[in-house]
Amino acid sequence: MPEPIISVSGLRGIVGESLTPDVAARYVAAFADALPEGPIVVGRDGRTTGPMLALAVQSSLAAMGREVLYADVAATPTLGVLVRAKKAAGGVQITASHNPPPYNGLKLFSGEGRILTAAAGQPVLERYRSGGARWAKFDRLGKTERLSDSTSDHLRLLSSIVDINQIARRRFRVLLDSNAGSGSILGRKLLENLGCDVVAIGDQPNGQFLHPPEPTAANLQSIGQKVLERGAVIGFCQDPDADRLALIDERGQYIGEEYTLALCVDQVLSHHRGPVVTNCATSRMTLDLASKYGVPYSRSAVGEANVVDEMLRQKAVFGGEGSGGPIDPRVGFVRDSFVGMALVLAGLAERGESLSQWVARLPKYEIHKVTLQLDSRQLPAAFDAVQKRFAEATADRLDGLRLDWPDRWLIVRGSNTEPIVRVIAEAPTLDLARQLCDQTSQVLQSLSAAR
Repeated sequence: MPEPIISVSGLRGIVGESLTPDVAARYVAAFADALPEGPIVVGRDGRTTGPMLALAVQSSLAAMGREVLYADVAATPTLGVLVRAKKAAGGVQITASHNPPPYNGLKLFSGEGRILTAAAGQPVLERYRSGGARWAKFDRLGKTERLSDSTSDHLRLLSSIVDINQIARRRFRVLLDSNAGSGSILGRKLLENLGCDVVAIGDQPNGQFLHPPEPTAANLQSIGQKVLERGAVIGFCQDPDADRLALIDERGQYIGEEYTLALCVDQVLSHHRGPVVTNCATSRMTLDLASKYGVPYSRSAVGEANVVDEMLRQKAVFGGEGSGGPIDPRVGFVRDSFVGMALVLAGLAERGESLSQWVARLPKYEIHKVTLQLDSRQLPAAFDAVQKRFAEATADRLDGLRLDWPDRWLIVRGSNTEPIVRVIAEAPTLDLARQLCDQTSQVLQSLSAAR
């Protein structure tokens, strides 16, 4: 049987192939084995395979003698809030994020309500691979309690970061596309609490996706048309576990995930000055905004846990990833689409302008991405060759190779799970970004040919 794709903070795989009840049970047993005392919160996104895996996870945890608090369908950021609110030892979210329907997975949370760090997750991975769970005796088995209310704590925190009355006075008509995922449960509650007229589509969390689950421009063309047809001022598009958010403006135009973070940063820094953090593959719009507001800016390696680590080090007021994942420490240290919705609506209410007008005032850049086949053993030589090709740039090897110029950047990163390398460039125009990727691809292809 093929191995699931495993990292220090979770796993994912095709259900019935690389991801089976046995894999799920052994993985969460390895997780629970070293947790301190306290309940473990379990939730899932809306995928059709979620209930089956939830049973496997709950059974495994009970067999370890652990108390389980089952939230059923809940967004990933909501699970993080619940872990803290219930003073739990940890949490397990059953989700494959934006992967296609055959996939599902598990995300592991620490008692701090955040995704496991590498230091905490590596021992879990080692225990999973070595096996040998310490099952409890018959009279020490754990029990499961189903939570009757999974959203109130999260809603309360979200409501505290914006002026509800100011937003409610505008009576915005908004479209919420949860795409049959977990975001609809809290999404509608939040938007109605903010006084919005909500047009909800894909609001049954049954995993029957209306369109491919990753919130990209190609996948959201039909949603843009619906925004226009329904006269909405904005379209909010979530991925299945609701930790990512893409935006569509009042003209039905896809704004995209990179702008989600930039708009949130603009709104937060206009009220609260302080350090901000993004990963090293996120648009430099945030860097420009930090400069505008005169606050420190830091980059982390790619990965939510890395961003959070850097946010904690810098005592950041905001952070996130350019894949549409804002992180507001006032709510939690998890990427949170609901934070994005609340802050963007607050910005629209304060500014009295349309989303397209607000976006037009942000720094303007274009991103281009390519993927190439490359053996991981070639990565050091590849980084050296690319750095030599662009010797005039400032180099950084925090995560792969990043090269910076005054108005553009390039990053070359190897995959942790596949023999590929990802090349991403951002520049003032798409042609310039594409040129950087093309020139880098030529260097990498020459290296492969010479091998």
